[in-house]
Amino acid sequence: MDKKLVSVLGALVVVLAIFAIVMFGFGARDPLGPFNFSVDQATLVLRFGFVTLGLVIAFGVYLATKENKAWEIGTREVVYMAIGAALYAIFSYLFNGTVIALPSISQVALRPAIAIPMFFGYAFGPVVGFFSGAVGNMFGDALTGFGLSPQWSIGNGLVGFIAGLVFLFKDKKQSMNTVLYISAGLAVVAVVLYFVNSSQANLNYFNPENNTFGETQLSTFAGISILVGLALVLGVRFAFSKSEDIAAAVTWSMLGNILGIGFAAISDIWINGYSLTAAIVGEFLPAAGPNLIFAAILVPLLVVAYSAVQRQSGR
Repeated sequence: MDKKLVSVLGALVVVLAIFAIVMFGFGARDPLGPFNFSVDQATLVLRFGFVTLGLVIAFGVYLATKENKAWEIGTREVVYMAIGAALYAIFSYLFNGTVIALPSISQVALRPAIAIPMFFGYAFGPVVGFFSGAVGNMFGDALTGFGLSPQWSIGNGLVGFIAGLVFLFKDKKQSMNTVLYISAGLAVVAVVLYFVNSSQANLNYFNPENNTFGETQLSTFAGISILVGLALVLGVRFAFSKSEDIAAAVTWSMLGNILGIGFAAISDIWINGYSLTAAIVGEFLPAAGPNLIFAAILVPLLVVAYSAVQRQSGR
């Protein structure tokens, strides 16, 4: 059997197994020490269905491009998967919580740590990015104590996965232009939907001032934050036009963020019974917009730092 097929399929099966064990083995139990792996039992099977769908999408992309070297996985990549997942879990926990929660119809918090799966995907390949985002997000959420939304963890995995798809293209510059057009189009559609439905009530997951849950509308800045992020990405793209790695990393991370978070938000149409408007305005924009701003700022810093380490090590 083809070595790459075994490696890629093995990595995805490991992710599926981890989610299955956590969801079905610990999902209905009380918190285990500092970890709360609880999952809504009424939608458990449906959530697992979307976990499986995300993995099938990733495997489908592999099958369509299996001859590419991007799918080569060795000991080095396995180590990076573990490191990426651990870093993302820790930093997601540190930045996730009520202090910086955003108005949304589900728990959405500022996550500068999203730059980690983006970078790991771009630097070490799509499978590393997928594992870092999916497994790291799951354990990070468990540490917050709020329980799990597995489909969102898979969405985070797709963020890192798509960031790593840049490896599939020999001409990075041409791929960046295509990605920019696609991302800009999707961002504009989402913002138009926001302005048409700006009165959409969003549940502020927790209001620490009143120690209660409360409703509020999405602020205008939050509604257009994805365009702010797009502008920053464009700025990085052209400011670092001579540094292909920085420009490509940020551009592909943008597409990963839009599609990955979009996958998670849209899945809640079936899982939580949200309307398309509620999913986009109430979940997608509050999560994807700030993520994109962090990506434009932090991903270049990680790429520069990694390049410096490579130069010092003589690689």
